[in-house]
Amino acid sequence: MQRITIDPITRLEGHGRIDIFLNDLGTVENACFQIPELRGFEQFCVGRMAEEMPVITNRICGVCPEAHHLAATKALDGVFGAEPTSVAKKLRELLYMAFFVTDHTTHFYALGGPDFIVGPDAPPSERNILGVARKVGLDVAGEVIACRKRNHEIITFLGGKSIHPVAGVPGGWSRAITAEERVQIEDTARKNIEFARFSLSIFEKIVLKNPVYLEMVTSDTYLHRTYSMGTVDANNQTNFYDGMIRVVDPDGNEFVKYHSSEYREHIAERVESWTYLKYPYLKKVGWKGLVDGMESGVYTATPLSRLNVSEGMATALANAEYQKMYETFGCTKMTAARYQPIHHRLATHWARLIELLYASERMLELALDSEITSPETRNIPDPASFVGEGIGSVEAPRGTLTHHYVTDERGVLTKVNMIVGTTNNYAPISMSIKRAAEKLITNNAPEEAILNRIEMAFRLYDPCFSCATHFLPGKMPLTVSLHDSQGELLREMRRKV
Repeated sequence: MQRITIDPITRLEGHGRIDIFLNDLGTVENACFQIPELRGFEQFCVGRMAEEMPVITNRICGVCPEAHHLAATKALDGVFGAEPTSVAKKLRELLYMAFFVTDHTTHFYALGGPDFIVGPDAPPSERNILGVARKVGLDVAGEVIACRKRNHEIITFLGGKSIHPVAGVPGGWSRAITAEERVQIEDTARKNIEFARFSLSIFEKIVLKNPVYLEMVTSDTYLHRTYSMGTVDANNQTNFYDGMIRVVDPDGNEFVKYHSSEYREHIAERVESWTYLKYPYLKKVGWKGLVDGMESGVYTATPLSRLNVSEGMATALANAEYQKMYETFGCTKMTAARYQPIHHRLATHWARLIELLYASERMLELALDSEITSPETRNIPDPASFVGEGIGSVEAPRGTLTHHYVTDERGVLTKVNMIVGTTNNYAPISMSIKRAAEKLITNNAPEEAILNRIEMAFRLYDPCFSCATHFLPGKMPLTVSLHDSQGELLREMRRKV
């Protein structure tokens, strides 16, 4: 049996490798996706004071600290029994919309976008942000940089720091915004809307109007029929900050809708000894392994799955793009506003840009809210209301993020559990890699371009393995290399994961 290894995989947050095994006929027998890193935040947070969590957990990742900051802050609301004020909720969401704009922009132009903008068959040295800049022009590259810059300025004064926010506190937010800051936010939001629409026009020009790329997106190479998960508001429309978690089955029928505090009733986590990631699955369906279909408890939590569970987008421009995407795939309507799910996974890139537009529009709505400059940013927790347990959830760009804390009577953490966006998607990522390998490899020696198309199967999820690797106990991989005085390798000893 022949083994093909892609190590390291590229353009992601964290580390990973892919092993593809070919049989004697040169076709794919199996494909394995291994994550060789461990962060372990769930364990080393135990024993800390609960109120430290918003500034500890946002160190999990430098790409999405805002997601962990808000999930932790919402969990503390529950621990201390403190309901945040209305303006505090809006300020939290306002920061989150600025974050979503920067994060989705990063993935489209720097991580996932090069596969389309530069081309999946281009040399690796060109499939990067510099290659994108050469392809779209320096003016466009400048717009990308300007978008990230202006939104990071908003994040800095809203959150208190440019990378790791500190403003979230139990029961609210630690600072109000001034009238001048509100004007800056409004101006940024209007520019974001135009940038998001421009990005969608690039996607249409480069991908949708290119027959080769369109066939790639709509073919069955990256197709999986799984359950879909996402947070929806009271109108069952997509919401990133708050709402109910909704799951639909592969046919699009609502399977369950629950509050994040009820997640243990619906989600279980399977542990395997050979990986640091856990496999979440739907309890009421059960774990059937890395297979899709109605009988498998595997679900997906991505930008595409968020749109699959929703009755449309809550803002006008994004909703028009939402309808356009589902109609392009020929989906029929199940209700007046909701379509049958799209299971072609490369469509996640399109869904991500629709979310970019929604976040921009929602940011403008919040900036224009008459309450947004109110000084009433916090309800101070009452010791009599202390609960000692809290669960907070937001939609991270990569999927539904849940923080669950349990403390003793002093507020010291005794248990921490986190189901991170990428953790939700570990099973479907593994399945997508195997399916792409099966579809694309037809001989014993696949070209580099074919291997990149297999990498595209994980890259579309925008995975963050730094966030997701928490399972303990485990053994870190260890390699000991013994060299002589001339630098020649004499012996190598390795303890594998």
